[in-house]
Amino acid sequence: MKYLFLEKIIHKLSHREESGESDGDLVCKKCGEKLGEAELKENLYVCPHCGYHFRISAFVRVKMLADGGIFKEYFSSLETSNPLDFPGYAEKIEKYMFKTGLKEAVVTGTCRINGFETVLVVMDPNFMMGSMGSVVGEKITRSIMLAVDLNLPVVIFTASGGARMQEGIFSLFQMAKTSAALLSLEEKSLPYIVVLTDPTTGGVTASFAMLGDIIISEPGALIGFAGPRVIEGTIKQKLPEGFQSAEFQLEKGFVDMVVKRKDLKDTLSFLLKIHRYGRGM
Repeated sequence: MKYLFLEKIIHKLSHREESGESDGDLVCKKCGEKLGEAELKENLYVCPHCGYHFRISAFVRVKMLADGGIFKEYFSSLETSNPLDFPGYAEKIEKYMFKTGLKEAVVTGTCRINGFETVLVVMDPNFMMGSMGSVVGEKITRSIMLAVDLNLPVVIFTASGGARMQEGIFSLFQMAKTSAALLSLEEKSLPYIVVLTDPTTGGVTASFAMLGDIIISEPGALIGFAGPRVIEGTIKQKLPEGFQSAEFQLEKGFVDMVVKRKDLKDTLSFLLKIHRYGRGM
C-alpha cells in the first residue's frame, strides 16, 4: 500500500488524456458546444451548456472525492499476465499502462469522504474501456475483503465495456468471485454503494455493479448488458428510445437515484453517515 497525493499524480499524467476524452477534444458530444479546457476542468468535466458528463480517469475521480486529495492505495503491485497467450495482448497492456499511468483498469484503496473513512474502488474507462480481466477482479475482491477486515463501507465507481475477451474464461470467473466476496460484506452489515458511470456494461453489470445496497448513477450514463442490436435480434422486438440510459433505469427501478457529479461527494457522505449511525458504529 502507499499514500498518494493526487495533485502531483494528476499533474504528471496531464498529457495522458486526463479528462478521459481524446487529445484536443473539447467539443461537447451532446450539444456540440466548444469548451475551454480550464472551463471544463473547473466544472468537473461536465458541459456547462447541456450537462453532459464527460468520462474521466480514475485518479481525477478519486481527487474529486478524497478529502485533501489523500488516497491510500492498495494492491497497486498486481500486474496482468497473458494466461491464454492471446496474440498481441501483452503489447496492448503495455500500451495502456503508458497511456494511463496505471497497471490495470481499476484503482483501489482507502480515503475519507467528508470525514468518513471508506474503501474506494474506481474503474478507469481509459484502460481498455475498463474491461474486467483477472487483475481487475482480484483487486476488487481484495478491496471488499479489506473492507471486511477494517470494518469499513465500500464505494465502487464502475466504468466498463464488460469482461475482457483476451482472458476468456478467466475473465468470466471474476463475475462469480467478486459477487461471492460481497456476501462477506453483507454478513458484517457493511454498506456497499455503487456509482454507475458511462459506460457500465457486460459482465460488470451482470455481477458486482448491480449488487449494491444503494445504486447511484451519473446522468446520461449507458447502463446495460448487451448492445441494442444484439437484444433486438434476440427478442425480435423494437426497443424503446434510450432504454439503456441512467434515467430509464431509474424509472424502471434498477437504479435508486441519478446524481450530478457536483453533488456526488455530499450524497455519498450523507449515505455513509446514515448507514453508520443506523448500524451504531
